[in-house]
Amino acid sequence: MKIIILAAGIGSRLGNPFPKPLTPLKNGKSIMRMQTDNITSMYNVDDINVVVGFKKDLIMERFPELTYIYNPFFDRTNTSKSLLQALKKQRDKAVLWFNGDVVFDGNLLKILDPYIEANESFVAVNTSKVAEEEVKYTLKDGYIDKLSKTVKNGLGEAVGINFISSNDILKFINRLEECDDNDYFERGLELAIEKDNIKIKAVDISEYNCMEIDFIEDLESVNNLL
Repeated sequence: MKIIILAAGIGSRLGNPFPKPLTPLKNGKSIMRMQTDNITSMYNVDDINVVVGFKKDLIMERFPELTYIYNPFFDRTNTSKSLLQALKKQRDKAVLWFNGDVVFDGNLLKILDPYIEANESFVAVNTSKVAEEEVKYTLKDGYIDKLSKTVKNGLGEAVGINFISSNDILKFINRLEECDDNDYFERGLELAIEKDNIKIKAVDISEYNCMEIDFIEDLESVNNLL
């Protein structure tokens, strides 16, 4: 398995003059330091690949132990294309990936690990809230059916932690290729579900703290939790 952190975006809504993953938190760590500390508590640091773009040198200098993939079109593409850049290098491997702005309790990886060991594709979800601006999902026959910000009557929120099995990765790569530059990677998952009939579980991690930081209010909420 390879691990990918998507950290190429400008993160303009937070207003930082530096990449959002480097945002400092109340506990003295950055978002990305919390992520990497949690990930390496269970997995090998050599398996972590970071997709960078905006002011990439700042991230690379702060985390020299990681492997990097550069998205030169970071200012005009969305997460579908950043993830595609990375997956093209991992065509035969399962991949666990994280949005670079997610702060999470490392214990939730213990819920996800059995699915990883079973090589079963999944999207980690929070069923305790369904905010309008977040990526939401519906199920069909026990698996993800729809997955986007425009989903109606969503059952919960996707939290930005996902896994694609080695059996499904080539199909997923092909669907990411079809995505528009402005699409989120969730569109690629929807296309793979619709056209290739891949099965993706929704794994509930609601008992653990996990939040994407998009706005100052999100940052304040995370710091209150910390």
